[in-house]
Order: sequence, then C-alpha cells, then structure tokens
Amino acid sequence: MPGWTSARPEPVRDHAVGVPVWLRWLALGLLWWALGAAPALAREPELQQFQLRRTADAVQLTVRLGLELTPAVEDVLHRGVPLYFVWQAEVFRERWYWTNKRVSRATRVLRLAYQPLTRRWRLSVSNEVGGGAGASLPYALHQNHDSLETALASISRMTHWTVANSVQLADGGSHLVEWRFRLDPSLLPRPFQLGIANQEDWVIDIRREVEIPAPSAHDPKATEPGEDGGEAADESSGAPR
Repeated sequence: MPGWTSARPEPVRDHAVGVPVWLRWLALGLLWWALGAAPALAREPELQQFQLRRTADAVQLTVRLGLELTPAVEDVLHRGVPLYFVWQAEVFRERWYWTNKRVSRATRVLRLAYQPLTRRWRLSVSNEVGGGAGASLPYALHQNHDSLETALASISRMTHWTVANSVQLADGGSHLVEWRFRLDPSLLPRPFQLGIANQEDWVIDIRREVEIPAPSAHDPKATEPGEDGGEAADESSGAPR
C-alpha cells in the first residue's frame, strides 16, 4: 500500500525579484517618516475683501486677506529676525497689436519685527524696494502692535491704495491692474536667504489681474470693507480674473 506523502510547500516568493523583503519594508518606513516630518506648507492667503474704485482723479484698490504663518516662519520671527511683506500693483494699457504697456507701478514694503524687551511687534512701512537687504530701505511710518495677530491683520489689509492717477490713464483705451502680495525672503540678510532656499513653507504669495472699469459720470462713495468679510460691490468695482 503506497504511503501518503504531502507535497513540499513552495517557498513564498516576492514579486519584486532581487529586492529583499526587509529592504522594501525599510523603504516604506522611511517614506512614512518623511511624510510625517514634512513641514507644513503655507497656503495662499484667502481673499476676504476686494474693491477697485475709479474716480475722476485716480484708481484706488482695497484688499483684505486672511494671512496665516507656518510654525517655521513664526519661529524665525520670535528669534528676532525681521520679515518683509510686499504689496505691488502695476497698471497696464491693453494693446491688441503688441504687448500691454505699463503706465503705473506702486509698491509698499512692510517690515515686521519682534522686540523681545517690550514683547511688542513693530511694523515699518516703506514705498520703495531696494536692491539689497530690507534694512536699508527708508521707512516713513512705524506702528507698534501688542500681538502678532493684530500686526498680521494690518499687513494683510490695503485700503484705498492709489495705484494710478488720471494723468497716467489719460491716453484712453482699456486698462487692467495686476496686484500681488507676498512674503519676500530676498530682502533678508544673505545668510538667512541661503538657509531657507527652496523651503515651500516660506511661500506666501497671491496675485490677481483685474480690469479697470471705465470712468463713471459721478463719483460714488466707496464702500468700506464689511465686518463679515463679504465682497464690497458698487458700479465702479472690477472683477478679479
């Protein structure tokens, strides 16, 4: 009577030929760790309020953003390193036969620094952009804030900002304004620029392109930003693209 024999179990083979199982588990573990330790990415600031007003004398821009900083950026501020935020607006006359012609440019640099002795936040404002570090800029206005939240609220709000005057728009035609708000690491001292190069949690940037409405027959009163964060609208308001 023949004896019963069981077939020898086949060894479990890995589909990844030539790659040990332990090495693949190690790679997955390292990937999980890297994803967990990845820095928080800065989001584009939320556009909470927008208004573009054109009067007989000028074009004025009102913008309010919801600005939040990542922990890495806040840590640098608490260590006494100032940061520089830049508002920039350029007005172009549209030309179908060539590239648009820039007729106006406005810039505002805001320097935010923490003062450990007084535990207050100092905000300095300049209307110029230098070629080097932001410390060399001429600052015409200084404000002190008791908290970082109030300082950021002041930085992220621009009210009735004149971006062009009537003389610059006297040539007629259609015009548009390109405005931008960003954190500018290039104004930091050189050693800090190298230390934060290619770090995405330092990217704070928002930009919009808006058509400038035609001048109206009367000068309506501009609507102030509402407390509810809604978008102000009147007959002279443009629409962001």
